[in-house]
Amino acid sequence: MNIFSRQYRRTVTRMLRRSLEHVLTPSEADELISAFDQIGEIIIIRIPDSLLHRKRVIGETLLDGIKIARSVFYQQSAVSGDHRTRNLEIIAGRDDTTTEYRESGCRFIVDVENAFFSPRLSHERARIAGLVREGETIVNMFGGVGMFSIVAAKHTDCTVYSIDANPVANELCKRSLNLNRKMAGQVIPICGDASQVIQERLADLSDRTLMLLPERSDEFLDSAVLTTVNGGTIHYYSHVHADCKADAPRLSEEHYCSVVPVRSQVVYSRIVRAVGPRYYQTVVDAQIRV
Repeated sequence: MNIFSRQYRRTVTRMLRRSLEHVLTPSEADELISAFDQIGEIIIIRIPDSLLHRKRVIGETLLDGIKIARSVFYQQSAVSGDHRTRNLEIIAGRDDTTTEYRESGCRFIVDVENAFFSPRLSHERARIAGLVREGETIVNMFGGVGMFSIVAAKHTDCTVYSIDANPVANELCKRSLNLNRKMAGQVIPICGDASQVIQERLADLSDRTLMLLPERSDEFLDSAVLTTVNGGTIHYYSHVHADCKADAPRLSEEHYCSVVPVRSQVVYSRIVRAVGPRYYQTVVDAQIRV
């Protein structure tokens, strides 16, 4: 079960409102709930500066209200750095950032502080898995803990090279593979810099290439092209500012076409999620035509 489904999110939102109604005003609760994630038994919350002096009582209230949770963390910093980590502070419960997460019939071991993972990408993971065809070779350039890779290989006979520079993420991917032994395809975890790994091992190999590092996609686009076979597909993720939300996919397509070094055809684009006011993560699916 994907515990970040819309139905589950609505249920948790109602629980949060009830839990916080004696602690915060309705407007304060609204701001807090919009910055809330539950991952397995862990709650992560981003608290506005105006409420930081109440973070302990907020944490204890959430822990008491969400019965399956055993830890509440305050997110002190955004995800950053080559290893895509963030700083978390325990504000209630057990100080352990590792938990089990389930999605699309798969089980994952995640470390919410020391390796990148977002439950908010579940729809995109399912979309990509639905596009994968039997016999495909996939290069996941920034595979993290293996979420996209394992979901893609769960029901389809494909080979996924799941690359990540973070050794913690690479090890977690291996642990998750041990939990998902009955897969139609195979996932091969590789720890290293995506550009170097592609140059040395994976040139002209991939039928489908995932670029799940939107803030640095332009930097790695040459490597994505190098690994993708003629006629193969690149899933190019980026961040785009758009005053009008409906314009974001078009703007991302235009940017991709302006930076891709070879001839390619855009076949699809969409907003993956909002990441700030008038700021969106988008994806462009494009076929390489060398």
